[in-house]
Amino acid sequence: MASTLVLLAIGLPWLGALLVWAVRDQRPALQHALAVGFSLAAGVAALLLIPQAGTATVVDLPVGGSFGNFTFVADGLGVFLTAVATVVGSLAVIFSVDYMHGSEQLGRYYALVLFFIGAMVGLVLTSNMLLMFAFWEITALCSYALISFYNDDPKAVAGGIKALIITQFGGVGLLFGAVLLYAYTGSYDIHQFLQNPAAMPGNILGLMAFGFLAAAAAKSAQFPFQTWLPDAMEAPSPISALIHAATMVNAGVYLLARFYPAFSPVPGWTTAVMVVGMLSALMAAVMALVASDLKRTLAYSTVSQLGYMVYAVGAGGIFASQFHLFSHSIFKALLFLAAGAVIHGVGTRDMHQMGGLGKHMPLVRTVFVIGALALAGIPVLNGFWSKELVLEAGEHGGPMWIWAVMVFVAGLTALYTFRMVWMVFFGQMRGKLHVHDAGKAMKTAMVPLALASLVSWLLAGPFSAMLERTLPAHALHALSTGEMMMEVISNPFTLVALAAVVLGLAAWWWREKLAGLAQALQGLGRAAQNSFGLEDINRGIVRGTQQGAEALRVTQTGLLNWNVVGILIGLAVILVILVMGA
Repeated sequence: MASTLVLLAIGLPWLGALLVWAVRDQRPALQHALAVGFSLAAGVAALLLIPQAGTATVVDLPVGGSFGNFTFVADGLGVFLTAVATVVGSLAVIFSVDYMHGSEQLGRYYALVLFFIGAMVGLVLTSNMLLMFAFWEITALCSYALISFYNDDPKAVAGGIKALIITQFGGVGLLFGAVLLYAYTGSYDIHQFLQNPAAMPGNILGLMAFGFLAAAAAKSAQFPFQTWLPDAMEAPSPISALIHAATMVNAGVYLLARFYPAFSPVPGWTTAVMVVGMLSALMAAVMALVASDLKRTLAYSTVSQLGYMVYAVGAGGIFASQFHLFSHSIFKALLFLAAGAVIHGVGTRDMHQMGGLGKHMPLVRTVFVIGALALAGIPVLNGFWSKELVLEAGEHGGPMWIWAVMVFVAGLTALYTFRMVWMVFFGQMRGKLHVHDAGKAMKTAMVPLALASLVSWLLAGPFSAMLERTLPAHALHALSTGEMMMEVISNPFTLVALAAVVLGLAAWWWREKLAGLAQALQGLGRAAQNSFGLEDINRGIVRGTQQGAEALRVTQTGLLNWNVVGILIGLAVILVILVMGA
């Protein structure tokens, strides 16, 4: 049963992608229907897979040679991310029915979305590191193509190229680790490696650990690679909700959590992970505070919240990091979809031109506020419980000075969140905008996410038990939902975090009285708008890569036949090497 569901969760979206592409754009209604149908079917398969979660290999495809066996394990870590990818993916597809209505190249859009969903499922379920790398790169390719979907917009094309180049640092790190694993153990099997990481020499294990940290930082837009994610907001808003909030950017956090048992003994690794998470959370929160573009504000917020998850992994809080990943995938997907509805309704992303939109878009305002309250960590929403667990993990497993910085970031999160909500939905409209409400498909997609933001924390107990049962190498301790609640409520440091949130709200409420302080911090604001100099560094990397590619163009003959010959020769050489290696 589990093997069938795994294959369906991967294969249904890919089959749907082929059919949507084959239908062609002359029949958009059928394309919408096929995309919705296949994404929902994949979501159902993923949900049915949850009770089947275990430690055994459920799919084993013998490939032979240096590739090993392509294996899949439906453990708790992979199964829950499969559910996130497919369920949020299906809601993003439903939202797209209205958002992409009348758009050209609809087949290309849906094919890439569905192809991405299947690849993300494969990435989190496979236990073959080489196959994980293949899925990792497919998600990067789909992300690049969807960011650049509006390929007549130079900003969209530039954002896609930037995302592709920077995330390739992650691909190199992961491939490096896979090659080292095979060289020293003769296998790509992840679970065998986690059961006996001592099979790798200590110095090689250290190289793998920090290589994977670089891979995770690039994929999850963490310091110093975080600047690609705001530029990725040129993608259609459903893509921002699916790829750049709920799924692909979580792959880096997943990678760190998956390999934590093997890498945590490496000297300095856990500290480095916590520092990367802290810097990402702090810097992105400050950048969100000065942003005027609605989607870029949410993008900075995503970087910051991913920083919390990375920090929790470094502190040993695997359950806390994954629970916050779960909560964040819900409320941030909701915020991106609601933002998409706003942008679709007013025709601008500039919050300085908005204001007072709540009376024109009451449902959108309501669901956006629910998502915002979850993001800010207001009780009783899901973001409150998961963020408190992250801070509690840091309190016990990391230096207190880093914990204090993360609490400060919680206050900044509340501040920029309330600023965003007020600028968009309250006060008076500051621009001359023609507003129309969200369509039925948009509302249909947003309402389930809003409800989940209110109640998904009730799944903490079953989720914790599933992770403990299926991740023996991580040595987790399960908590019931009631125990989780008591642990958070009885912890005196919870009041400290809530006080930081209240101060963030007060800072926005008393913003006029604090105008002098804001004036004094203008230099910091200007630095934040330029990503604290990291934008220049990343732009230089992208420019250097593009110049290198231009220099290599002289190797292209311009004759298709010779190009094909070159590809075939290269493929033959690779196959010979692999066969000899076997």
